[in-house]
Formats: sequence, structure tokens, C-alpha cells
Amino acid sequence: MSSIVGRHSGLSNAERQGFWDRHPAQVAADLIGWSVFVDGVGGRIVETEAYHHEDPASHSYSGPTPRNEVMFGPTGTLYVYRSYGIHWCMNFVCWAEAPGGAVLIRALEPTARLDVMAERRGLGDPRALCSGPGKLCQALAVTRDQNGFALDRPPFELRPGPAKGLVVGPRIGITKAVDVPWRFGEAGSKFVSRRFPKG
Repeated sequence: MSSIVGRHSGLSNAERQGFWDRHPAQVAADLIGWSVFVDGVGGRIVETEAYHHEDPASHSYSGPTPRNEVMFGPTGTLYVYRSYGIHWCMNFVCWAEAPGGAVLIRALEPTARLDVMAERRGLGDPRALCSGPGKLCQALAVTRDQNGFALDRPPFELRPGPAKGLVVGPRIGITKAVDVPWRFGEAGSKFVSRRFPKG
């Protein structure tokens, strides 16, 4: 597996489905700088991770199950799972050639309805509201109830936007394929879940 990085912003509605029908690492890199909102609450995507069907760290690696079946369905949909039995995590389904790919949204820079996020999270520091996949799901009220929802329909809204530079590194919180450089972030962002290695 290799690092696949590109930029793909300023999409029209007609182009958006093609955006998802690509390698998850391409999509993960290109999502940096986009904004995601759930019922008007959200912010800019500043950190993502890619997972591919041939990736041993991916939920789809062993094939479809009741838990991961959304990963094998249409692209441009939401896959939600619970991490360690505690935190919800949201992923955007994307794949090319074979199903089973997704992008984990790891961190947001909050920009809309910070008051709502702070109430849900029980804290006020903007840097701590969405600096991790479980935190941002709590802030945006994303749960398994939205599993399989289309990303281009309410309550979800995605807006393309440019990144202020891109940094790349190995994924975190996994035990397999730990050296694969499929974690992407916005350079210099104070809102990522963990700093990227220098160089």
C-alpha cells in the first residue's frame, strides 16, 4: 500500500458522486479543508484517515458483516461504528473498483453553532470540541441512528473548501498496518487530535 494524495475541490453537484468513487486515500486527502454540518452544527475537516478493503486495519478486510455492511453499499454515505464500546465514529464511504473503503473523520475545526457543541460536550474550549473522532460525533450528535445516511441530504451538508497546506503521516489507534501513511491533516491546525510527525 502506498500514499495517494491529490486535491479535488470546488465540485459541482453533478461531480460529487465521482468524488467518492475513488481510492479512500485520495478522498481522505481531498476532504481536508471541506466543511461538514449536521443540522447546521459543524466545521472544517482538519484530520482524516483512509481505510481500504485490502487494508488489514480496515473493518472491511474480512468481508461484509452486520456491523460494516454500509461500507459495501453506495459511496457517499455515512458509516458509523462504536469504538471500544464507548465512542461513536463517523466515516464517509468511498471506493473504486471494489467496495469496502471509507474515510474516518478524525477532527474538525468548529465553525458553526459552537454553543450547541459546547453544551453537548460539557466544555467550552473550541480546540477540545472536535479534536478526535469520538469527540466530534458527540459534538455533532452523530450516532448509529444515522448509519447509512446519504451525505448529500439533510441532516448532512458538505461544502468543498481549500486546505491551508496538507500534512501526511501514519494512522493512529490501530495495531495493524501501522506504518501506512494514510492519515491526513491540515498543516498548522490547532484542532487535530494529535500532532503529525515532523518531516
